[in-house]
Amino acid sequence: MSKVQKQDMDARRYELVTLAAARALKGSYCMLAHGTVVLQAFYTVEQLTNIARDYQTADLTPAEVAMMAFAEQVARDATAVSQDHIDTLRQHGFSDAEIFDITTTAAARCFMVKTADALGAEPDEAFMALDENLRQVLVVGRPIEGQG
Repeated sequence: MSKVQKQDMDARRYELVTLAAARALKGSYCMLAHGTVVLQAFYTVEQLTNIARDYQTADLTPAEVAMMAFAEQVARDATAVSQDHIDTLRQHGFSDAEIFDITTTAAARCFMVKTADALGAEPDEAFMALDENLRQVLVVGRPIEGQG
């Protein structure tokens, strides 16, 4: 499913939605893994640190902030998603197909985070190589292997 979503969705948008959902779910493994992807492809350490700490005050477009807020809502409580949430995304220029992609990307992240947590998966020690401040904001749940 993730492969299909990545094909249909802009890569940066996919990663921002993933980070928002993973953060809401306290998914350290996904935050670290996808944070590494974002760092290599899209943002500096400082920019990613700001996004991971508080995307609403980071240097993102209003559309990106709305998209991440929606993804966070889907991850936290999809039953609370209302027409107002959808209308907000539309007001920021998202099509119904793009809203579907955002929704399914956030929902798929729920599956991945819950699966990793249920199996007790800890982020690999390799993530210790990340900038310390960045690492601290990306570890939102389980600690890195050997660090907890």
